[in-house]
Amino acid sequence: MAILPQSDILRGMQLIEFLPLYKERVWGGRGLETRLGRTLPQDKIIGESWEVVDRPEAQSVIANGPHTGHSLRELLEGHAEAVLGPGAKGDRPFPILVKWLDCQDRLSLQVHPPATIAPSLGGEPKTENWYIAECDPGASLIVGLKEGTTREQFEVALEKNEAESCVHRFPVKPGDSILVESGRMHAIDAGNLILEIQQNSDTTYRVYDWGRVGLDGAPRDLHIAESLQSIDFADFEPAPLQAQAGEQLLADCREFRIRKFDLERGETLHLPAHKSACLLHVVEGTLAEKESGLHLKKGGNYLQPYITSVHLTAATPVTLLVTDHF
Repeated sequence: MAILPQSDILRGMQLIEFLPLYKERVWGGRGLETRLGRTLPQDKIIGESWEVVDRPEAQSVIANGPHTGHSLRELLEGHAEAVLGPGAKGDRPFPILVKWLDCQDRLSLQVHPPATIAPSLGGEPKTENWYIAECDPGASLIVGLKEGTTREQFEVALEKNEAESCVHRFPVKPGDSILVESGRMHAIDAGNLILEIQQNSDTTYRVYDWGRVGLDGAPRDLHIAESLQSIDFADFEPAPLQAQAGEQLLADCREFRIRKFDLERGETLHLPAHKSACLLHVVEGTLAEKESGLHLKKGGNYLQPYITSVHLTAATPVTLLVTDHF
């Protein structure tokens, strides 16, 4: 599809919504239907919804406004500076990947390679943030190691299929958030609906899979050698960030910043143009955008281009995450 002329892009630039890409996962289910009101592919076990993505194997398509039907890649190739700011290059991938995770079963114990060793392993680093939007009573996460666990103890536990004895497991509740940097071993337990905001990467090394088989009935591949090179064995018992009312900084790392805003009905939030491109994530409630008339709904993820000013008004009580500095 041809890229729109510069004049049309600039005239029609507004908050951008994308069509979700649904991914079948052995640990998934149908929770995105009931929790986010989505229409899912029939007879599929959906674990992930890729909300914003710019990768060779997966591409977000614009769902609203004059750019409907164009891909995120097409938009950046023609108008990177309008979207991302001065100096942005259209041949570079969009730096963030956003997903909803519907975890009906426990995910594998895994790790993403740090930037210092990822190239030697043929992978990409991946720092990500998990925000617990909803969870079942008693739901938990696994992040890091139990205090004092050594690499040698962990390797022995792997050989004995006792890896769970070495990892740090803790309960969570809605509103909790945790930064999972490259090198930090992790797994998500059953019963969590998570908004994952991450570096644009799809490199995951499975170190342990609880004896599970995949959708094809065969054991899933493990990447033990790569995992052992990637795991930070000095990462002991990290704690989640618990929700505070109002504005809250959830993450501020080299890859991105994430802030949370709680708005009461009728409250407004102004995100000015020419500060930073932003991603807006509606965790709860509904908002209206003044200039475009767009209604932002629960579960929605939207791109605010660098050249676009946004005025939001809460139609109901709202929890909104804003990602920028990417």
